[in-house]
Order: sequence, then structure tokens, then C-alpha cells
Amino acid sequence: MNDQTRTSSRSGGRAARRAARATALPDHLRPIRPGMEGGTLKALSQQDIEKIHHTALDALEQIGLADAPPSGVEYLTRAGCILGDDGRLRFPRALVEDTLAIANRDVTLCSRNGKTDLDLSGTRVHYGTAGAAVHMVDVHGRDYRDSTVQDLHDAARICDQLDNIHFLQRPMVCRDILDNREMDLNTIYACCSGTFKHIGTSFTEPDFVAPALEMLHMIAGGEDKWRERPFVSNSNCFVVPPMKFATESCEVMERCIEGGMPVLLLSAGMAGATAPSTVAGAIVQAVAECLAGLVYVNAVKPGHPAIFGTWPFGLDLRTGAMSIGSGEQALLSSGCAQMHQFYGLPGGAAAGGSDAKLPNMQAGWEQMCSNLMAGLSGLNMVYEAAGMHASLLGFCHESLILGDDLIGQAMRCVRGIEVTEETLALDQIADVCLSGTGHYLGTGQTLDRMQADYVYPTLGDRTSPKEWAELGKPGLLDKATARKEAMLAHPSQARLDPMLDMALRERFNIHLPA
Repeated sequence: MNDQTRTSSRSGGRAARRAARATALPDHLRPIRPGMEGGTLKALSQQDIEKIHHTALDALEQIGLADAPPSGVEYLTRAGCILGDDGRLRFPRALVEDTLAIANRDVTLCSRNGKTDLDLSGTRVHYGTAGAAVHMVDVHGRDYRDSTVQDLHDAARICDQLDNIHFLQRPMVCRDILDNREMDLNTIYACCSGTFKHIGTSFTEPDFVAPALEMLHMIAGGEDKWRERPFVSNSNCFVVPPMKFATESCEVMERCIEGGMPVLLLSAGMAGATAPSTVAGAIVQAVAECLAGLVYVNAVKPGHPAIFGTWPFGLDLRTGAMSIGSGEQALLSSGCAQMHQFYGLPGGAAAGGSDAKLPNMQAGWEQMCSNLMAGLSGLNMVYEAAGMHASLLGFCHESLILGDDLIGQAMRCVRGIEVTEETLALDQIADVCLSGTGHYLGTGQTLDRMQADYVYPTLGDRTSPKEWAELGKPGLLDKATARKEAMLAHPSQARLDPMLDMALRERFNIHLPA
């Protein structure tokens, strides 16, 4: 619903239409909704896809990966990997193909209340947050400051109220909590007490997984209920590109698998630095690394839910800085989406981040470019889709709210054009031209479809210059700040039961005020 108002002698009809738009539609009639199918954009040809696949298999068989932990070496050699004299594990083609045959393709990421589960089958598209920003963007002071656990909790509360943000992966680090164990546990608490939507988080050390699972069992109402519907997944950087395992992260992954937690296999090479500088080469390496991760996961527990997280990033070769807002980034994520579909696996990649320091025109074009291409390509999980600035160093609540509007427009493009007898509208054309008023305003068909076909921005301004002046010339950032304050003015709908909250605070050192 558009929040703008207008006063004129013709406002009655517009007011009625606004009232109609404000009426909630059943999910199946909404113009956009989580999990719509993309896949109409094909940045890679079928021949391109097969070349990338075979090159990735060559890389795994000939080069392999180094630095697996002892437990990983045992799992992987038992599965069929070959440990060379150089310490690298090599993956025979047949092993990778056998793993692809048994990998879990029927993955649903659960929400805590069961209302916003994410079906990752096919080309269903979901947008959400992610990252490990160390700063918060102060849009009005035009400044950056350290991010805190309160900022994370507020981001979770905002995401819970935004229709087009479908999941919350931890977008920032709680820099006010110096102890890493307490930071990991408070990250989970801050997110779970802020949103019912699916949550993604990371762990600094393997030993921090057990207390985190204990907390999650308490929140779920028991280990059995947690294992039945795990509402938190582990975002795991299991590799250090190029082609090396991240030893401690692999140990974290093993414990998360044992604890029933879905895993995001995250390969985040930077093209030109830790991955080949070409778009195709960066995708090859990311695919190879994630295939190795898939073998690893299934060696620990066959069929465990895992997301194929190819996250190659772009690089500005003039400065050496990440260029997440670039067209190359959009192509990287789009190509990765096609590789996920080639394998029939649930997948995710990064899109929607910006190199701009503030929510401005640069941020807008960068965020829309990659968000739109990712969605049209059918990427299951679009990570870092809203709120991320300064090449992932900064997170912004106002940008998160504005991103909800932006993603809404991207999702309408993902939905595409329905061509049916009804939408071709020959009967309407004949009625209006031959016996009607000569226009379509106010016709039953127009009014019936205005909600089902059209997405109306919440904060985007569609008033005339005169109306805009009469309203006091509101700016997007001012409106986003006002909405943020309104959203945070009320207790979180996802807040934990008081008795459970008390028990968690007695068991763990929770930093958020009660």
C-alpha cells in the first residue's frame, strides 16, 4: 500500500482504490509472494553449463583440496577421495557423480511458527539478508559506527514485518560482545527473539555449536521438536579459496550436521584475487569447491540438507576492492543459479549488495541490477539482498526497509507476463471501444486485477510534483526512518515466552536487555 495521501475534489475514487489495495489478499491472489518461480533468464547456454561442469570435475580430480581436518580426511577417504603425498584430497569423477545422485533435493528451510517456510525446489526464488558487516550506516549523520547486538535484534524485528524479506541470515557482527562464544550465542538469541522467519548463522569455533544447539532445543521445546523442524541453519565458509578447506569451519560443519542443522556450503572466492578473474573461471572454482563440500556433507550423513552456496564476488582490478554492486557480480550470481539448476540442487548466491556508502542512486541501481538478474535466473536463495553497503562492510536499517520496496518490483519481474484468454482481454477491448466509455478506468476487470497484477510501493513516491510539494517534499530516507521507528515502537511479535526467556537468561549470558 502506498503511504501517500492527497487532497483534491477527485480524491474519492483514489481513496476507494487505496482502501481496496489495503485489504489483505489471500496468498494465492497476491501479485508477488515468496517462492515464485524464476528461471526465464539464461546467461549461460547449455553448452556453457556443461563446459563449466566438466572443468569443475577436472579441477577436483586433478587439483583437489588441501587442509581438511583429520576427521574430514577420514570421512572423505572412506567415501572414496584419494589423499595425495602433497596432502591434497582429490575427488574421482565417479564419487562426485554418486554424491549428486544421493544429495538431498527436497529441502525446506523451516520458520519457527511454520508460516513462512521456504521451499527450495526447482527455480523458486527467495530474498533475504546475509553478511558479516562490522558497521552500521547512520543515514542522517552520514557516518559509520560499530554494529551491536541491539542493531542485530532490531534488524530481525524489521525483517519480520517486511513481506519481501523472506529469511534472516545474520547481516552483521555484534561488535559490542568481545567474547566469541557469547557473541555466537547472543546472535542466535537476538535473531530468534526478533523474527519467526528462517535464520542463518555462523559459529566461530566448533565447541560453540553444542551450547547453541542447547539454546535452540530450549527455544524449540525439546531436541525432538528441533530436529523435526530446524528453524536455524549454519552458514559455513568451509573453504578458503582457492581450493583449500577451512579446517575449523569444517569441524563446525560436522557438528552442525550431527545436530540436525541444515548447512549452507559457502564458497566466497573473489575474482582476480582468490578466484580466477574471468566470470566463467570464478564460477568453475566455486562450483568445484561446493561439489567438494557436497561430497563432504554426504560422507558425514547421506542426504543431509545442504544449500549449494556458490558465492563468487567481483573485484575492481584498479583498486583491489570488492565490487559487489557491479554488473559482473550480477552475472556471477546469475550463472551460479543456472549451475544449481543443472544439478537439481537447492542453491544460493549473493545479490543486492552495494558498494555505495549510503542509500542513494548508486545503491539503487546496484541493488536492483543483481537482485533482478538473480531472481530472473531462478536463484533459490538470494543472500545479502537488502541493507548491505560499502562492499559488505556496512548495514543500514533504512536501506533494509527501502530494499523491501525494491525487491517487490524485482519479484514482479520474476513473476513475468501471464498470457491467457482473460489477460489478452479481447472482450474488454471490444466492450470499451464499441459500447463503453472509451477508457478502461473503473471497469470491473481493471478493479478486479489491480491487486492481483500490480505491486504498489510502500515508500516509493508516485505523486505529482504539486502533490509532493503539498506533502512537504518528503524524501525516501526520512520516510524510511519514520517507518523504522514505527516498526520498532512495539514489542516483537516473535518475542520469546517470558518463562522461556527467563530460563535462557539463567543458562546463558544474554546481553540484550530483558
